[in-house]
Amino acid sequence: MTTTSRTGPGTEPVPDSATSEALATDSDSAAASGPSLRKTAPGSASPASGGAPPVTESEAPATDKRPRLLLTVLLAALFMAALDVFIVNVAAPTIGSELHSSGADLQLVIAGYAITYAVLLVTGARLGDRLGHGRVHLAGLALFTAASLACGLAQGPAQLIVFRLVQGAGSALMIPQVLSLIQRTFTGEARARALGAYSAVLAVGAAAGQVAGGVLVSADLFGTGWRPVFLVNVPVGAVLLVVGRRVLPLGRAGGEERNRPLDLPGLVLLAAAVSLLTVPLVLGQEEDWPAWSWLSLAASLVLLALFCGHESRLARRGGAPLIALRVLRHPGIGLAVLRILAVMSVNAGFMFALTLHVQGGLGYSALRAGLGFAPTAAVFGAVSLTWRRWPAPWQRRLAPAGFALTALSVAVVGHAFHDGGDGGAVLYAGYTGVGAGLALAFSPTLTGALATVRPQDAADASGLLATVTQLGQLIGVASFGTLFLNRLESLGVPGPYTSAEAFSACAWALAGTAVAGAVSGLVLRRR
Repeated sequence: MTTTSRTGPGTEPVPDSATSEALATDSDSAAASGPSLRKTAPGSASPASGGAPPVTESEAPATDKRPRLLLTVLLAALFMAALDVFIVNVAAPTIGSELHSSGADLQLVIAGYAITYAVLLVTGARLGDRLGHGRVHLAGLALFTAASLACGLAQGPAQLIVFRLVQGAGSALMIPQVLSLIQRTFTGEARARALGAYSAVLAVGAAAGQVAGGVLVSADLFGTGWRPVFLVNVPVGAVLLVVGRRVLPLGRAGGEERNRPLDLPGLVLLAAAVSLLTVPLVLGQEEDWPAWSWLSLAASLVLLALFCGHESRLARRGGAPLIALRVLRHPGIGLAVLRILAVMSVNAGFMFALTLHVQGGLGYSALRAGLGFAPTAAVFGAVSLTWRRWPAPWQRRLAPAGFALTALSVAVVGHAFHDGGDGGAVLYAGYTGVGAGLALAFSPTLTGALATVRPQDAADASGLLATVTQLGQLIGVASFGTLFLNRLESLGVPGPYTSAEAFSACAWALAGTAVAGAVSGLVLRRR
């Protein structure tokens, strides 16, 4: 489901991506494209925000003295969470053989993390509002680190599945606080740079998960096989906990957010709706799409409609909905939701289908398959961190241009593999184009959507867009993975040629989705 946003009376739409003027204005200038963001001290009120909530004494030292270290801690935690969505993919065959796991077990090991992650993200954002973003972030980090240790020590598939669910819950607590703390700590140009780094880390972590998984499994450190893909999080998480206690704000939020009651009926409805959506997306292909999977998808739409109705009624009565409706109506949020769904679906679907082809069809090792994603990850990170330096007139068009480049590059990769070979030199040009295109489609979209969100709405916007990001990845893996596997099955005899044909069909579908993302802004603007 996508949400189209409309401006209020007397306002103008915000452009697709925030321009330099909108993000870097000082106290004497204002952007023509949207509300100005004046450079104020972190935690103080700004005209764009309509007044930030008061900051407690315990928050002030962290945001005033050490914002760069604070950002480093937050982004390191984000990188671990993004990494863990994909790092298990290339380790799955080893896990299956060592733990004697069934296909359904492996599906749950891979996807259980994403299920609880997606289901609890909005709840994690709201708890940060009530209890303090730094405090909830550290609690989630501690839970994630402990669950990673438990995963690495698991003795059977059932234990591993349970601990992966707990790992996802830890991520759901800590990750929404990253965007919320960025919104509350940085202003103007500094906020734009922080959001660019957030975008880079998020998608580079996804691609690097494949690389890291391949390296760790192939290394077989001390004969531990697949276990280091989880245990690597333990020392990193421990260091982040120690440093985080020193640099993150540990006080509770001030203002109205602190006293907002938790919308328990809304929480139950949303969690049930997301669960009924994600479980069949994850397990439907493995079970050959039985009747229960379609009933579950239909029920998720019904519950989502009930959730929207409940939130609307609660807001009209003056209550505190789980997701503030003013965030959904904010200029640019509807288009951002649509584009983030598209770019994350293409990103996850491309990596998943490509992994299936090169490991299953071409017989690559886990290490070689993982390293194939290195150019995409490196270029994505570089572009995400530098696009703000490009000429201002270009920045309005970066998102649609990024989708167009992605469509072309995915088609190039599909064509490079079409004869059942290794793709040759042109393949790496395609990988580079995919990384650059996805970065241009994602980073300006996220930055533009969050650039003018008021600090008191940071948790709502963070939870919403983080949930959309996870759902986009789940939809991409489920839809394009299903397309690849169904096409492979219909072709009959397995081998590099049939696998290449299946990937080629998948590549054209991915390219079509990217084209839809490119034209989405034009469609919504005309409406």
